[in-house]
Amino acid sequence: MILKSKLVAIAFSSFVWLSTNHVYAQMLGGIPWPPGPGQALVPQEPDAELVQILRQIDPVRIQAIIEKLVSFGTRHTLSSQTDPTRGIGAARDWIASQMRTFAAASNGRMNVTVQQFTQAPASGIPQSTVISNIIATLKGSKEPNRAYVISGHYDSRNTDINNFTDDAPGADDDGSGVAISMELARIMATHQPAATIIFAVVAGEEQGLFGPTGDDGFMDPFNIRMFAQGIPSTETAAQISSRVSIGGENDSPIRELGRFVAEVSTNSATNMSVQMIYRPDRFLRGGDHESFLKQGFAAVRFTEPHENFAHQHQNVRVVNGVQFGDLIDFCDFNFIARVGRVNAAALWSLAQAPGTPKNVVIDTSNLTNNSTLRWTADSHADGGYEVVWRATDQPFWSNHGNVLLSKDNVDFGVRAVGKNGFRSPAAFPVPG
Repeated sequence: MILKSKLVAIAFSSFVWLSTNHVYAQMLGGIPWPPGPGQALVPQEPDAELVQILRQIDPVRIQAIIEKLVSFGTRHTLSSQTDPTRGIGAARDWIASQMRTFAAASNGRMNVTVQQFTQAPASGIPQSTVISNIIATLKGSKEPNRAYVISGHYDSRNTDINNFTDDAPGADDDGSGVAISMELARIMATHQPAATIIFAVVAGEEQGLFGPTGDDGFMDPFNIRMFAQGIPSTETAAQISSRVSIGGENDSPIRELGRFVAEVSTNSATNMSVQMIYRPDRFLRGGDHESFLKQGFAAVRFTEPHENFAHQHQNVRVVNGVQFGDLIDFCDFNFIARVGRVNAAALWSLAQAPGTPKNVVIDTSNLTNNSTLRWTADSHADGGYEVVWRATDQPFWSNHGNVLLSKDNVDFGVRAVGKNGFRSPAAFPVPG
């Protein structure tokens, strides 16, 4: 159901069982619980423009970008910033020049900046070091102040975190992420998203990999892990207590972003399945997304399902016939391109949809089985609003509609709808 009121108060919603729910339905004699007619929530499919964008993502171009990055020998943060052919400075200048070339095709909608700051000595940074981030900003045509960011990091390392002289190819970590950010910037520069999209290539921090084969010997070329934190790092003790009291641990803005990405990016157009992992990152690992989380922004990270640690943070060498090092030989460019399509589908769908509803409240002023939601209207939600719900033990929104359901029995969400058919991530209501 789509609602077009300015400040909405309603009693609702609806529901469909996913594959696992069929088991529950059978256990209950074929009747799912909680009962309610409702309409099944059908995942958003890419429109014609998004399909065109996804088809342009080229594994050959991705390979060329990664090969060029590897050719700089090392991109260690402490390596030369002035050598024209080796070190992080040469990589920085090449990436910036490529981004400016992409921007030239945007009719002024994209601009490229190189942000620089001096990092004082710290762990892993023995002396003051200039760190440079290349930022390509594609200005939104309707809501330029609402922005979405994709990033990959172009610095690399080998076994010794302070070794800035020996080779550190960084083909997967994170040449693959840089290649995706650059390839999407190239393609989207000729399009006009409603909200702003920022294509960032950053330095100074290690991020995830996109290789095909893990230490366990398994290949999983059509799945990508997406790590999504639960309770936000920035919430106070009182906010956490409030969230836990209503069972909202699984409904932070980060998890809602994760649900959205999984919905719009798991389809035949990407040829990938997104597997949401309920934690901020892998054990003993971290990434650039954590900086966003610490600032209170919703952020998720993607990484391959089966990692091979012989090709991460290793000196290039052969030991007992085993090749170590983050070499381009271990990149699967078709896989990286598919991961690029996952990112593109998520980014474009976010930018084309209205923003996530704000100030969503579920009325708890009286003891009642009615479920009344209110939120602040947004003029950009020109297609109205949609209430979604799911059983409390289910991971994804499953139904939408306008039926009576008790707030005690289900989880509700509200998402904004555009006339173009794009829907925002859901907002989870707080008691009020």
